[in-house]
Amino acid sequence: MAVTIRDVAALAGVSPSTVSRTCKDHSSISRETKEKVRYAMAQLGYEPNITSNAHAEQMSQIISIILPPSSRDVYENSFYLEAIRGISQFCNGRGYISTVITGQDEEEILGAIQTLAKDERMGGFIVLYSKQDDDIIDYLYNEGLLYVLIGKAKQFVNQTIYIDNDNFLAGQEATEYLYSLGHRRIAYVGTESNMYFSADRKSGYQFALSQHGLEFNPNYCLEIDRLSVDNNEYFNALLEQKNPPTAVVASDDILAVALEQACAQKGFFIPKDLSIVSFNNSLFARITSPQLTSIDVNSHQLGIEAASQLINHIEHPNLLATKIIVPHSLIVRESCQSIEV
Repeated sequence: MAVTIRDVAALAGVSPSTVSRTCKDHSSISRETKEKVRYAMAQLGYEPNITSNAHAEQMSQIISIILPPSSRDVYENSFYLEAIRGISQFCNGRGYISTVITGQDEEEILGAIQTLAKDERMGGFIVLYSKQDDDIIDYLYNEGLLYVLIGKAKQFVNQTIYIDNDNFLAGQEATEYLYSLGHRRIAYVGTESNMYFSADRKSGYQFALSQHGLEFNPNYCLEIDRLSVDNNEYFNALLEQKNPPTAVVASDDILAVALEQACAQKGFFIPKDLSIVSFNNSLFARITSPQLTSIDVNSHQLGIEAASQLINHIEHPNLLATKIIVPHSLIVRESCQSIEV
């Protein structure tokens, strides 16, 4: 079996990113540490595939932003655009170059990562999403590449730098708000359950129901495998039930807009017939009629924090992995109204 960068890191007693930066003869690594790493490399017969270039020290380093695989939909989601804006602004202020990696599938994204990883200017990666069994996270970790995750880490938790919201609490608070308005038939609409943010928001929703003695009704729960404003067929069964919900927690503004469209087609009025609380407080929430009550997850700040932590670990490579929770807030608008209990 070929010797990996993690084998060298384990023998030298340093992080894989320290080994990687030693291979580039980076000035942030002390002479003593470099000697220790090089000795471990010699013992194991490890040969780095990155050629050192003294001129690279004078060049701006690159931070690559990884979007989830998608042919189109992800590029229309303002959450990612706002996070990228925060990352880019912070990078610009610190003299780093930011670039975006996209692809229709994981194989295409992995190919782009492998190409960029060979660049001597490559500083690290920011992954804008978190999901189960992610081959991209596996690759970044196993290759010893420095990365920051926006979302909850489930793989290599202790070794992963991640920035997130408390999505469980946010889902709970959205449901509690609807309960406070008198709603008892509250539904949940989210993305596929392998996306951790939606799974956590759903768990918070279920917890809030249980706290008030409300039984979880599976017929009131929709999990849709893609965000789109063209999801009307998914909502018909929800709206046509004998006792349809009077309120919905939607895990994204885009899903909430799609639900509003489905309601309009069936003659339902928002909020008279259905109250909606959504997430992200995006442009979608503000341009709909009525405007959406939405939980602002501060996606711009998530991007800033991700870039800050990545650059901090680039410049101080022996830091422990950091976990940061960015607060959320409920923005009340016209899509909810109280009902008689």
